Amino acid sequence: MLIGHGYDVHAFGPGNYLVIGGQRIAYEQAFVAHSDGDVLIHALCDALLGAAGLGDIGHHFPDTDDAWKGADSRDLLARVLASLAGQNLRPHNADMTVIAQAPKMAPHILSIRETLAKDLGLPIQRVNVKATTSEHLGFTGRCEGIAAHAVVTVLEND
Repeated sequence: MLIGHGYDVHAFGPGNYLVIGGQRIAYEQAFVAHSDGDVLIHALCDALLGAAGLGDIGHHFPDTDDAWKGADSRDLLARVLASLAGQNLRPHNADMTVIAQAPKMAPHILSIRETLAKDLGLPIQRVNVKATTSEHLGFTGRCEGIAAHAVVTVLEND
C-alpha cells in the first residue's frame, strides 16, 4: 500500500462560479487559475501522483503550457489515473478536506463524493470529502481563496 498527500490553493477573482470536486458551484467570484482551478481535484491529483512517485500536477500539466489553459480538472484526473495504471497501480481510497470560509460546502458534498467516486472507480464509501472554515483566519478566512488537502491510498493491481 502506498500513501500520498496533496495540497492546492487558488485565489478568488472576477466571475460568478467555482469548480470544486468537479461540481460547478454558483458564487460571487471565480478562481484565478490556468485551468478551471478545481482546488480539490488538483489536491487529489497531487496525492495520487505522490503515492506513485510520479511528481506533482505542475510537472505533468504546467501552467506555462497553453495546452492546459482552461482545462477541465476531471480530464487531468483521468490522465493521472492513466499514469497510475501504467505503473500497475490503482486508487484504494481518498480522504479530502476543502478549507473555505465561503461558499458553504455542505450542500455540495454528496454530489462531489459521487462525482469523484465515479472518476476514481471506487465505491462512494471509499471517497470522503469534508469541509471546514478557518474561523476567519488567514487568506481563506478573509475570503480571498480556497485551499484543499487530499490523502489517498494506492494499491498494486492484482
